[in-house]
Amino acid sequence: MDCVFCSIISKKSQAAHVFENDRFIAFMDKFPINTGHTLVLPKAHYQIILDMPAEETGKLFSLSSHLARAVIKAMNADGFTLGQNNGEAANQIVPHVHVHIVPRFSNDSEAGRWPSRKTASVEELNDIAAKIRKCIEPMHF
Repeated sequence: MDCVFCSIISKKSQAAHVFENDRFIAFMDKFPINTGHTLVLPKAHYQIILDMPAEETGKLFSLSSHLARAVIKAMNADGFTLGQNNGEAANQIVPHVHVHIVPRFSNDSEAGRWPSRKTASVEELNDIAAKIRKCIEPMHF
């Protein structure tokens, strides 16, 4: 099985890291919807969220909420979207559970539509990841 996220977790591929502990990792989306678009995922490979133990799912979303605060602060965003897709029909592109933290801005789209994805340079992603890391508060869970 070739999983791009497992390759990042095993350090075979690079990513702009935001957070990592023994169970979870967060890094910048290479094709961000908005600047600061961050992915949060379990290190264990689960294709869809229904494959995860409930306790792990809870921890994934607790961490995602916690990291969203840092993303919003670092990007000076007006809001955010937390998204999680399961299966091709739901537009899950990488078959490894992941949560999207997408910072939103008052003027980023027309009539509530998604902004178009962009391609970000490695340097840009690393700079944004560093800004977000500086805004992560200590975790108490």
